[in-house]
Amino acid sequence: MKSVEDVLLVVDVQYDFMPGGALAVARGDEVVPVVNRLARAFSHVVLTQDWHPASHVSFAANHAGRAPFETIALPYGEQVLWPTHCVQGTDGAALHRDLDAPHARLIVRKGHHEKVDSYSAFLEADRTTSTGLAGYLRDVGAKRVWLAGLATDYCVAWSALDARAAGFEAHVIEDACRAIDLNGSLDKAWSDMRAAGVTRVQAAQVNAA
Repeated sequence: MKSVEDVLLVVDVQYDFMPGGALAVARGDEVVPVVNRLARAFSHVVLTQDWHPASHVSFAANHAGRAPFETIALPYGEQVLWPTHCVQGTDGAALHRDLDAPHARLIVRKGHHEKVDSYSAFLEADRTTSTGLAGYLRDVGAKRVWLAGLATDYCVAWSALDARAAGFEAHVIEDACRAIDLNGSLDKAWSDMRAAGVTRVQAAQVNAA
């Protein structure tokens, strides 16, 4: 069992990111059994859940004449427009039924502010609005954050970078994640994470440690 200073952060294991979902991540369902095995090695697990209002600014459907995966300029910077996904209370926003982490202590819902997107579990895309996760982790004495889930190059990477910026060690468990890889986003994410001191590990290494 991992130390009480270690937290497994499981990012957005939700139906809309699974094959056949509204914003499907290729082979996204493959992370579920890996995450389940990892969760058994941690006494402290935190889950995140993308949780958008139907009117969310990141949805292409809410911008006339715009298509998914185009980008627009918003007050906080460039925004990718996504297919409508993870709308509050819908089946697509639900956590995968086979996700087995009953001892998870916290679910962080993100992306619920209509006018700002949120990839990171720590900060909204405006880079100022906090989810409160960093303060929570400090209060419980966490030192190391281990990340798994969807998608490697967006919500996982942004969360890992913000974990480092908040003063935590961050370790991304590569085979417990899957990527969207939009226009080279996966290579860029790994490059950015490496530069920030995020460690890239495999699930077997975590379970063996």
